[in-house]
Amino acid sequence: MSRIDRLRALLAGKADCALVTDDINRRYLTGMKSSAGYVLVFPEEAYLIIDFRYIEKAHEIVKTCTVLQQEPGVLRQLGSLMRRHGAKTCALESMSLTLQRADTFRKIEGVEFLTDNTLSQALYDLRTVKEPEEIVRIKAAQQIAEEALERLLQTLHAGMTEREVAIELDFNMRRLGAEDLSFETIALTGAHTSMPHGVPDDRVIEPDSFVLMDFGAVVEGYHSDMTRTVCVGTPTEEMREIYHIVRTAQNAGLAAARPGITGRELDAAARDIIRDAGYGDAFGHSLGHGVGLEIHEYPVAAPSRTQILAPGNVVTIEPGIYLPGKFGIRIEDFVQINENGCENLTKIPNTLICV
Repeated sequence: MSRIDRLRALLAGKADCALVTDDINRRYLTGMKSSAGYVLVFPEEAYLIIDFRYIEKAHEIVKTCTVLQQEPGVLRQLGSLMRRHGAKTCALESMSLTLQRADTFRKIEGVEFLTDNTLSQALYDLRTVKEPEEIVRIKAAQQIAEEALERLLQTLHAGMTEREVAIELDFNMRRLGAEDLSFETIALTGAHTSMPHGVPDDRVIEPDSFVLMDFGAVVEGYHSDMTRTVCVGTPTEEMREIYHIVRTAQNAGLAAARPGITGRELDAAARDIIRDAGYGDAFGHSLGHGVGLEIHEYPVAAPSRTQILAPGNVVTIEPGIYLPGKFGIRIEDFVQINENGCENLTKIPNTLICV
């Protein structure tokens, strides 16, 4: 059953058709990357409506729906298809569509456009459960990221700047075959590591200091995500102690990741260890998030999340402790939930690396 067929099943009885405009959702349904276009799904047929720039590629790649070239008056084209199929209601993507664009679609007469969560929830339900071929791409992206780090560690040294570290990681990932970077690489050192999402600058790595690196690669649209905090030189006892607490918390999160656990329970498995060690206030972000065609997807492991994890979910496990003016430590792996627990997709050990 195709992804479009599964979407139809989820929307049955809720809307006569669905209009997908989000770039990522459109790629998910058709397998084709583009910066514009529409997927219009009816119970009996689906269409990809796309402009001249992509039409040849679409005819070559897209097999699960009828490809139509976008006409100058696309609203008329959409309305004509809706009338042809007798659609009276059309679901829109509440999570990604602007109010202005939703109002534009309402100019199509004779159709009620639904801006509740019907379509976005259906797409969310589909995308959070990864298919085997999606996992293959995620693993390929992670393998590139890990090899990029291994190459960097061979030359990482005191005197390099944060910006140079980030550039090296980015270059390595690109050279190893990444089609893109998952996000702007984070590379921080010294006291700067206490900022969870700090921006690399010309700060120099001092001897016996931490370097925190958060990065990922993209392969065929699918992202990887990992963080390692390494020491350049010899860590102090305090640095070792805090690293041990974070690693213990991460190991607890990895051990707890399984089908049936809620995002809140998974978060607590790691957070409770950091809190009990006296550093609860120093762990201010959630434990993890989904990864796939976007770097931040569902499900989310956080204190407020009650969603139950299921086989096929991919989620990060990334506890941290951040001590302003001193240093910060984050260790991030990501796992695929399976029937028996989880598979850790990150192969580099979470032990403290010193170079």
